[in-house]
Amino acid sequence: MTKDVVVTGADVVAPNGIGLETYWAAALKGVSAVRPISRFDATGYPVRLAAEVPPSDAEASFPRKLLPQTDRLTQLAMMCADQALSAAAVDPAALPEFGAGVAVSSASGGLEFGQRQLQQLWGTGWESVSPYMSFAWYYAVNTGQISIRNALRGPSGVVVSEQAGGLDSVAFARRRVRRGTPVMLAGGFDSVLCPYGVSTVSVATGVSRHDDPERAYLPFHASSTGFVPGEGGAVVVLESREGAAGRGAPVLGTVAGHAAAFDPDPAGSGGDGLLRAARGALADAGLTAADVGVVFADAAGDPGLDRAEAGALTGLFGVRGVPVGAPKSLVGRLMSGGSALDMVTALLSMRDGLVPPVPDVAPQEVDPRVDLVVGEPRALEADAALVLARGHGGFASALVLTRG
Repeated sequence: MTKDVVVTGADVVAPNGIGLETYWAAALKGVSAVRPISRFDATGYPVRLAAEVPPSDAEASFPRKLLPQTDRLTQLAMMCADQALSAAAVDPAALPEFGAGVAVSSASGGLEFGQRQLQQLWGTGWESVSPYMSFAWYYAVNTGQISIRNALRGPSGVVVSEQAGGLDSVAFARRRVRRGTPVMLAGGFDSVLCPYGVSTVSVATGVSRHDDPERAYLPFHASSTGFVPGEGGAVVVLESREGAAGRGAPVLGTVAGHAAAFDPDPAGSGGDGLLRAARGALADAGLTAADVGVVFADAAGDPGLDRAEAGALTGLFGVRGVPVGAPKSLVGRLMSGGSALDMVTALLSMRDGLVPPVPDVAPQEVDPRVDLVVGEPRALEADAALVLARGHGGFASALVLTRG
């Protein structure tokens, strides 16, 4: 259980960029995808802004036979997994029969697929409901379909801890690699951007009802009004360092440490859950706070939660003790997909020595305790990054990544 687990491939589907390098270029430019919902008429909804994944040419190549049985988000997750495997130069057919598994977290599953089938049920009758409804809506569907498509029959699962799920699924996969599974795919994908989903998020605690895309989601700002929902996620390929070296595979970074905690009052407790998770992840990695060169924050956008996270960061690093990135402000909160996307962003930041900025909106309102990267990318020399995530209901998760 002590072997190094490294990331040998990754891909991203985000509202501001589909594909690893496309997303990264947009993030460094501070390109925001937050705008009025276009997928349906949201005029009468309390939440009218979101960050949607736009249609792409890549979707035209998705196998037609799978279209009737999959939600669009599942299709995007499957294509993302294909690209991550390709980036890692992993040929599933060349692996042992049980040599690869999947752990792609989701809290929503194929929500839009489910909504449409319920419309069929109440509109034209049960006979018109697709038999694929039995699984296409389910939160385990992304893991299942990726596994089936690539014949990955090794240990697989799905972790449901909302925003924390992307990190928790990577921890699940890391444990499996340490126990001998040669290759694991991990990450997170989610979307609630359909009428049913936006109905549920409209009554969620902490969601922004702002109509101005530039001010709707401002983490760590005094005038924060909450978060904006987004969709998408990321998938990474994990292997042992020895296995990657034996194949001559590229290495994006190392999953050095992880810890999870539970905090039923994440604002009122002053960020205790995040702080405990961060300290546990650092201990697991054999590092101290002084070794961390950048933090990618949970960045809830809720004033109470942001104050608590700022307190946790101050407790670890001191006032303005470390650069803090919050790329969610550009793409919304993607639930399970958000922390997986932050993980990949952290790896790219260490690779290229740059931290992507949040939009330059009211920088004078930023919590003075937090060295938030605003306006322009920040040059970075870091061998370790800390990624933080909180899931609705009290979940807290922290991941330490190291260069190479």
